[in-house]
Amino acid sequence: MLQAHSFLWNYLWVAPNVFLLGLGLLLWRRGLSRQFPAFLAFAILSSVGGLAVFLADILPSVSPENFWRVDWLCLLIESFLKFLVIAEVFSRVLNPYPSVSRLGRVLVSAFGAVLVLLGVLTAALSPGDTSFRLISGFHLLEQTVFLIESGVILFLFLFAAYFRLSWDRFSFGLLLGFGVSACAYLATWAVITNVAPSAHGRVLLDFLNMATYHACVLLWFYYLLVPGKVVAKSAVPLPENTLDVWNRELERLVHP
Repeated sequence: MLQAHSFLWNYLWVAPNVFLLGLGLLLWRRGLSRQFPAFLAFAILSSVGGLAVFLADILPSVSPENFWRVDWLCLLIESFLKFLVIAEVFSRVLNPYPSVSRLGRVLVSAFGAVLVLLGVLTAALSPGDTSFRLISGFHLLEQTVFLIESGVILFLFLFAAYFRLSWDRFSFGLLLGFGVSACAYLATWAVITNVAPSAHGRVLLDFLNMATYHACVLLWFYYLLVPGKVVAKSAVPLPENTLDVWNRELERLVHP
């Protein structure tokens, strides 16, 4: 059962992508595509890309080099879309401060684009034959994306807690899912680097990563489908804070 290309392996590879595609279609059917356009694009393109990589893995007509090229393309698209989703959530959390919200969204989106570009350049300029560059560059970019992704998500949670910003339910669930998935991946790579497990041990770690991602997709379903408790907001105006000052000054810069 816990073997590569076993039924469970194939299920954990395919099912999360199918569920994620269904989640994207559900968002569209519920009219939430305008609220979460970046996540809708991520749900559809990432799931289609994951299924394409699975087909490239099982089809004997696809060479190893072409498999890694397909995996590379899907990783680039998915990585860029992840940062667009994080920027989208950041913008929603900062919605009461429109100027700060727009600036934060642009900065996070641009950061994701620069990261993906640097990953491509690193892989292209690394020494070795084509296969070595494809594999080593893929893992380097993947680890870098997860590392920075987890750091940005932690910053957003701490930032929102410090300024006492309110979360909408689905935005919180999105960041929580991305954060759990990134931490699980980084933890398994830390084990691989420091423990040097056997081939079967690495397969078990792959199972852990796939199962964690599956759980995160189900978590997103939960936060979308299960309504949260409605909390009555106080009508008493809050005192001005640092974000009010930042927002006002940015408005002056943009509209002098």
